[in-house]
Amino acid sequence: MSSYFTDLAQQYIDGEWRPGTGSWDIIDFNPYDGEKLASITIATVDEVDQAYQAAARAQKEWAATNAYARRGVFEKALRIIEDREPEITEAIIAELGGTHLKAGFELHLAKEFLRESIHLSLRAEGRIIPSPVDGKENRVYRVPVGVVGVISPFNFPFLLSLKSVAPALALGNGVVLKPHQNTPIVGGSLVAKIFEDAGLPGGLLNVVITDIAEIGDAFLEHPIPKVISFTGSDKVGRHVATVCASQFKRAILELGGNSALVVLEDADIDYAVDAAVFSRYVHQGQVCMAANRVLVDRSIEAEFTEKFVAKVKTLKAGDPRDPGTVIGPVINSSQADALSSTVEQAIAEGATALVRGATTDNLVEPTVLTGLPADSDILRQEIFGPVALLVPFDGEEEAVRIVNDSPYGLSGAVHTADVERGVSFAKQIDAGMFHVNDGTVHDEPPVAFGGEKASGIGRLNGDAVVDAFTTQKWISVQHGRSFFPF
Repeated sequence: MSSYFTDLAQQYIDGEWRPGTGSWDIIDFNPYDGEKLASITIATVDEVDQAYQAAARAQKEWAATNAYARRGVFEKALRIIEDREPEITEAIIAELGGTHLKAGFELHLAKEFLRESIHLSLRAEGRIIPSPVDGKENRVYRVPVGVVGVISPFNFPFLLSLKSVAPALALGNGVVLKPHQNTPIVGGSLVAKIFEDAGLPGGLLNVVITDIAEIGDAFLEHPIPKVISFTGSDKVGRHVATVCASQFKRAILELGGNSALVVLEDADIDYAVDAAVFSRYVHQGQVCMAANRVLVDRSIEAEFTEKFVAKVKTLKAGDPRDPGTVIGPVINSSQADALSSTVEQAIAEGATALVRGATTDNLVEPTVLTGLPADSDILRQEIFGPVALLVPFDGEEEAVRIVNDSPYGLSGAVHTADVERGVSFAKQIDAGMFHVNDGTVHDEPPVAFGGEKASGIGRLNGDAVVDAFTTQKWISVQHGRSFFPF
């Protein structure tokens, strides 16, 4: 077992590793076998304050540091991840129940985002804007917001912590990170350790491992952070947005999804099956972009369904440490119970289970459902697990209507032999991201990532992340004398 779970089971505040001073511990369990990985005494409201104060103190000097010097920290962090990949892989498998495939996918993306952050240090460019006033020069500077609070989820904790932490730091900010209680090491203290070893000045990045039962809204309401970057459920996201709005903070919200993968009648069926199975079952379906719904033109429904079901039945569920395992455990028993209830509700509503996977502790085997009534709530909610809903449609117009009949608008995909037909289809979907002849699960560092409707507010990645973690400052210079009317 990785030493991370003994060495890093602490808070990281103002450049120091120390235990929390709360009255109880967060117990970190392996979701597959229930092994206790770590016990971490939680951070209190006072320690959240200490973390934000430390970030604010360190940030001023960091922002004034030459951008090329800042860049070196991220270059070293990337090398550290590359050198420690076997240990990080082991930690992802143990703490998340992620398979070898999932760990490799997460680490690949994490390294790509770090490579992008190396360049982000140089991306906060200013502008000179013409003035209607003679002799006036308008300068618009891009400056760091100051301190960013980051709340990361349990499904891709290493990647999704880095995805906000690294660019926020690269652009000159200080950061306080609160990882999910189920993934405090991979999503929190491991990130801090990598940056500490990469030479990041103490105090700039702080990690508080805690729970709202202890701190309430203190992480959100603290006066120091100007931006809160939250990734998680839309229910919690609504609360984060409300608190941030009342405090005049900027909220970047990457929330849930109910993505659809659409197979038109002219699609390559075998290829569409591969894309759909991956899009639904990657990391046990615990992905915000996962294809909850697989929509198939009725003219090819029988062939597609037969091939889809056959492929799903080949997915090996079990111990994520086994390299052959495709479906590992979901994160905890609450999630496993919720998935069982969802399947039972769907069947009670009239759905047919073409594949009905068993649930053993946190291991939920794949399920495929069809025949859900059009008004079923299940078709409009996020199912965070290995349950696929097959939905037939008659023609493109009906497919567009069904896809958009959702409170979410994150990702999606369409399969067709005609690329421009696919692009035309994608333009009609109320989603932040849509893919033609591919899966629904994509994230690329240069491309704006985010959703519409209940899937969030704001964007990350590329130019969008510069907008997220900097602000604009107008400084005008009057050459010569200005005229004042009195």
